[in-house]
Amino acid sequence: MKYVITLDTGTTNTRTILWNENREMIARRKAEVGVRDTAIDGNNEKLKKAVAECISGLLTDAGIQYEDVKDIIASGMITSNVGIVEIPHCIAPVGIDDLAKAVREVFLPEICPLPIHFIPGVKNNVKDVNFDNVELMDIMRGEEVESCAIIEKLPEGQAAMLVLPGSHMKFISVDREHKITGCLTSISGELLSCITNNTIIADAVDHRFVDEDSYQPEIMLLGYENAKNQGLGRACFSGRILNQFVTKDSAKIANYILGAALQGDVEAVLHSHAINVSRDMHVIVSGKNPLRQAMVDIFKYEKCFARVDTFITAKDIPLSAIGSYIIADRKCALTET
Repeated sequence: MKYVITLDTGTTNTRTILWNENREMIARRKAEVGVRDTAIDGNNEKLKKAVAECISGLLTDAGIQYEDVKDIIASGMITSNVGIVEIPHCIAPVGIDDLAKAVREVFLPEICPLPIHFIPGVKNNVKDVNFDNVELMDIMRGEEVESCAIIEKLPEGQAAMLVLPGSHMKFISVDREHKITGCLTSISGELLSCITNNTIIADAVDHRFVDEDSYQPEIMLLGYENAKNQGLGRACFSGRILNQFVTKDSAKIANYILGAALQGDVEAVLHSHAINVSRDMHVIVSGKNPLRQAMVDIFKYEKCFARVDTFITAKDIPLSAIGSYIIADRKCALTET
């Protein structure tokens, strides 16, 4: 039996998974090293060492050798200028086959004796970006691979908007041919972190985010509605007012702030031209709770899309790993033909 290793590097972490030919996870490893370390150190040696240790650790865990591995495929910020191998973005529209054809094989003997296959990111199709058209432009590295895991399950001929919450909230449009036509990014997750930890609101929320057990949709939607009517700054300060005069329950205030922080994302989706969306579109939200459920609840509250569903992976396997496996499979199939 031959195995596949998927590798995903983000800002702060690197995650690797060993798969068998039946797309079953055999082992997984994680290192708390990402491209932020490269940016800080001025070189990528720490990242290279972490990748090498993750790959060799997977083989040790599974009791196999390098000759048992048919493919190592990498995605995410590892292909950026602060990663290991910088690869230009593909230009939308792109589908799974397009990404598979764009994979670049690189030998890095300081990491492992096998070639590593790097999946490029995707950027919107905007020429000559300037101050007048900058709103149309967007980029992603990693989310295009996550999207492939969802796209594979879409019914034939169905368009969709994919929502991938996180520190950077990604909205990705997919056409009826299942090609990614563009993306839209906000930093609402980072804003939420700043509000929670580095503003006068920090005391009211006890420096804590909403977790799955403390999520309260009615309070979240109140924060969302106040931000829509009064703006983010005023809505957030109202969280302090609530804490001073209404409740000392920090979880309630955190829910309120969560809704306020997400309001701008919905505004952007409904008014941006960076992605192609329509109100009759199917929306699919993935990622972790409570962000996933909050986005579902907001879209249903606004009634701005015909259908809103969630996409949850089995065994908490990252979308990026599943998508990378799909692209690796497709790359091999295209090579054989």
